[in-house]
Amino acid sequence: MITPKELVGLLPPTFEPEYIDGAVVPFLLSRQITAERPALPMIDLALSKEAAAPPHFWGMLYDGWAPNPEEGLTVFIQGYEDRGADNERKKIYMSATTPDLYAAKYADKVRGSLDRLFTPTNAGKPLMHEYYVDYFDMYWDLHVGVTGEAIPAEVRQIGSSFTTVLGYWYPTSDIVHDSIMRVRELRPFLKEWIDARVQAVSNGEIKDPEGTFVHHWLKNGGGGEHFRRKDIAFECFHNFLAFSQWGNMAYRTMGLLEEAHGDPAVRSWFSRTMTEGPDEADGGAFTPLDRFVMELFRTVSPNGGSLSTVTAMRGLGDQGYNSALTPHLAASQDPRHWSNPEEFDPDRYQAAPTTLDNDEAKSRAAGLARCPFPPAPFAVSDGRRAEMTNSAYGAVYGVVDGTAYPLCDAAGYAPFGFGYRRCAGEQMTVEFVKDLLRTIWRGGIEITGLDLEHPQKLPVSPRTVIDDNLGFRQGK
Repeated sequence: MITPKELVGLLPPTFEPEYIDGAVVPFLLSRQITAERPALPMIDLALSKEAAAPPHFWGMLYDGWAPNPEEGLTVFIQGYEDRGADNERKKIYMSATTPDLYAAKYADKVRGSLDRLFTPTNAGKPLMHEYYVDYFDMYWDLHVGVTGEAIPAEVRQIGSSFTTVLGYWYPTSDIVHDSIMRVRELRPFLKEWIDARVQAVSNGEIKDPEGTFVHHWLKNGGGGEHFRRKDIAFECFHNFLAFSQWGNMAYRTMGLLEEAHGDPAVRSWFSRTMTEGPDEADGGAFTPLDRFVMELFRTVSPNGGSLSTVTAMRGLGDQGYNSALTPHLAASQDPRHWSNPEEFDPDRYQAAPTTLDNDEAKSRAAGLARCPFPPAPFAVSDGRRAEMTNSAYGAVYGVVDGTAYPLCDAAGYAPFGFGYRRCAGEQMTVEFVKDLLRTIWRGGIEITGLDLEHPQKLPVSPRTVIDDNLGFRQGK
């Protein structure tokens, strides 16, 4: 077992013993294998979400450098068996992120941020720097309904520090050490601030409380054990990780559309999609713009895979942190599921199975004796006539006023994970990218590469630091 003393002289002398013991040692003892590509859109319950986070992250989330549910909990690090009946915690979380709420309550907040990003005065400037100028205003507006000076500098700083850890990743580096310790320093302030904002939402002391995630978590969680008040605050904080894929996907989407060095197939499909009625229903489960964005995610895959914990790994012993990563990009490009996996082809989703299609009969046809995750509707309590239910393979989706908002439920569509482990913010993220594309098209925006000798390095998501080398100009 590695001890802090054994690392003396190998790490910078500024690294505190508690940091070495709480972040560096667990990281060095961690072991991760790559799991198989699923044949069905589902992850076995033997691969658990319980404490499924990189071990050096715990110090950012908890005082004692280890998981402590009494300080708060997120669905992203909780095993299925502890989420309540039929994945209740997941359904409560997702009740706040459904497409109907995006259209009615969240879209204006996102579109306002995108309009500010592409304001004419930003033409020719590095775009991702400008994106992050406004990012935390959008983030906290969606969560608790505040922007601008109502967001303290400390709250902005902790978000920036958290993102720095995500991007630079390795706890043996100075920048990650400094950022983790800064998060720990500011977290008590953040927790008090979030708690006060949650109370303001609960009391109706902000404009349009129904336009916040917190409102729907309060109403649909009902104060029960599977979405406690402390868990609501924790989700607001932990979403620094979940929402990091917005920036990563924005950068990669704009890179594919860049006029000189972008992807010709993507640019061609984009023009065709936006010209021929992007949001018009054409007989399938997904609109043309839905399908275009889904194909972007299938081919780009903003995160590497679904992280799981395992109780034992043969040959590796029982010390340290054992995990398995179910790969997203490899699964999305699996020729078992697509006849043309390497092509950019949004029309593939016209015939792809959805969460509406995958029922008990489909489960049996796939060779299973029974439905692995029987449909279990969860009625919301936030005033909507809505329920959250699931497919035979566990993927959660909403039904509002009798209208279902399905997901593509194929093992070959993997950017957001599989089955009951699908990303709880999937549909919000798709809607964000759709609005990014609408803004670019409506404004006649051409994405351009910037000839910068030393572009700024920006952390955007796990293990991803980009060169801020994309700009824009107004097209003809």
